[in-house]
This record gives sequence, C-alpha cells and structure tokens, in this order.
Amino acid sequence: MRLIHNSLHDEVATTLRERIFAGVLSPGAFLDEPALCQELQISRTPLREALKVLAAEGLVRYEPRRGCFVSEVTEQDVEEIFPVIALLEGRCAHEAALRATDADLHALQALHDRLQRHADARRINDYYQVNFAIHEAIITLAANRWLAQTITDLRRILKLARLQQLHTPGRLEQSLSEHLAVFAALKARDAEGAEAAMRTHLTRQQLAWREWARTGRSRLA
Repeated sequence: MRLIHNSLHDEVATTLRERIFAGVLSPGAFLDEPALCQELQISRTPLREALKVLAAEGLVRYEPRRGCFVSEVTEQDVEEIFPVIALLEGRCAHEAALRATDADLHALQALHDRLQRHADARRINDYYQVNFAIHEAIITLAANRWLAQTITDLRRILKLARLQQLHTPGRLEQSLSEHLAVFAALKARDAEGAEAAMRTHLTRQQLAWREWARTGRSRLA
C-alpha cells in the first residue's frame, strides 16, 4: 500500500507541475483542493502529499486560513537567481571540459547540429527543446550530483517566469552563438574557457530578462 500511495502522489505532483509550467495553472492561482480531487479522482491525502512536494520545490505556497496558491516569481527573485545559476552551470561546463570523452563530444556535436538546423529554420519550440537538452548534457558530464540538484531546483523557479521564449529579433542568433562558444571550449578541453562562455551565456539571459521586465515580453533563450 505504501508503494502505491507514493506512486500516486508522485503522479499527481507531476500532473500539477506540468500544468504550472504550461501556464494552465497561472502564477498566483488558487488551488481548489476539492475541485482537484474530483477532477483527478483522488482523495485529499495524495493531493496534499503532492502539494507538499511542490511546496518544497518552490512551485506552490501555503497561506494560513487561505489555502494553497501557485508561486509567483518577482523580478528580485530572477535577479538573485541568475547569478547563482551562471556560477553553477559555469562550473558544470568547467568539469565537463575535463571529463568529456570523444564519444561524449560526438553526442554533443549531434545536438549542436540539430540546434543549428532549428535556428536556421526558426523553429523556436524545437530550438528550445534542444537548447535544454544541451544544458542537461553538460550538467550530466560534470558528474556532480550536488551541482545538478541545486541547478534543477533553481531552474524550476525560473521556469515559472516563462523564460523559454526566443521570439525577439536577434536573440535566437545570439543564443546559438553563445552555445557554439561553449561547445568550442569543450572540444578544446579548455575548462576555464568553457566556464567563462557558459557564464556569459547565462549572464546575457539575465540581461534579456531585464529587457523583458521593461517591455513585458520575454527575450530569453
């Protein structure tokens, strides 16, 4: 029974997490527990366990006597998180440059070839998916579970701010150039260069966020 219960609340957490990231449950939205139980055909127990998981991830918050709400990310949150992400992913690139095998670099080359094709065709959603896969691959190559765990936690918060759009003129090309600079350093086994290039990439995302805050449209890649 314990395994079944754990599986159910994990499944509910996954469903709600996907809805939050897709914007179906928008920032600040009230989570109506009775309605969710009815919709998902579950009891209160797995739902509340799932909400505890999401609260630990920073995706929802409890307010006494009011209930549970989808978290909202402020400009200050993003400004504080980006420098930390830049440091952490920069370190991942550093470690990846030291650890990557020829086979690893071959796999990364295939990902970058796909990234280039999507950029050339301006397939924004496909580009974003490969972009994410490249970041994940570099984190994996770093082989540091503490870095990976911390980055994953912070990324969940940033994702609430809708940072995945690449529609602003010039940003797609800039993002591609930044990725190619990181990859060039990885191929050269240049750990310091890879770290610097990754930090530059994420710092420019932070600058794009500031522009988004000013204009109201996302300019991040």
